[in-house]
Amino acid sequence: MQSNNPVFNRSEGFNGRPYAGFGDGPVMTKPQTTYGSGLMTIDSVVQRTALSVGVVIVAALATWVLTPDLNDFTTDLGPLYAALMIGGIGAFALSMINSFSRVINPVLVLAFAALEGVAMGALSKLMDAQFGGSVISGAVIGTFAAFAGTLAAYKFFNIRVGNKFRTIVTAAMFGMVGLALMELVLSLFGSSLGLFGFGTLGLLTAVAGLVLGIFMLVMDFDFVERGIAAGLPERESWRAAFAMTVSLIWIYQNLLRLLAILRD
Repeated sequence: MQSNNPVFNRSEGFNGRPYAGFGDGPVMTKPQTTYGSGLMTIDSVVQRTALSVGVVIVAALATWVLTPDLNDFTTDLGPLYAALMIGGIGAFALSMINSFSRVINPVLVLAFAALEGVAMGALSKLMDAQFGGSVISGAVIGTFAAFAGTLAAYKFFNIRVGNKFRTIVTAAMFGMVGLALMELVLSLFGSSLGLFGFGTLGLLTAVAGLVLGIFMLVMDFDFVERGIAAGLPERESWRAAFAMTVSLIWIYQNLLRLLAILRD
């Protein structure tokens, strides 16, 4: 079944078809678990995802430590805003490249993770100064809890993802990105709709974004399962790691904004 997710539709195996490099035989039905076999396995996906998320965390912590302390109201916020803009724009550009590249590049995946970490570190520090540290810790714990809970539900309830579900989630994801870009353009002209602020509209989009992030994780798990069954090469573990890193960051951002709104 053809995928609608741009991260996965560049690879045959993620769409339920045998990988061309391994002949035209039947698709494997049992996921491979032995690392080092030359094929993508559960272990290789976990390791690549852990590395990618680890780079995000290290870059975020480095940004937090190296940028000015915000306890003083006279602190120049220029470095923080610069880190947020450079990291955010760079990560967005690399996410587009990684999403639409037919051959996944591990260096670009880790570069994306580093830039995203810079942006998340700057954003988290600004939110911490405005709303308090419990918002940051709550968002971090909530993100990993969402990942664990979604994975458990996917396995225990044997969730199966249909084509209609993929289409709706992917369309919603691009819709949210489009709205965010529109808000960015409006802000350059001193205007805003408040869709991603801290008011009522911001609360609605934060909740919708959080739910959408959970659905993105479900799609990630489904596509990984299909890719392993199709016998994809080990390098495709990086594509899976990239997709799950994007989903986790998406959940963190929306959860962070949701907690800030509720606290405010």
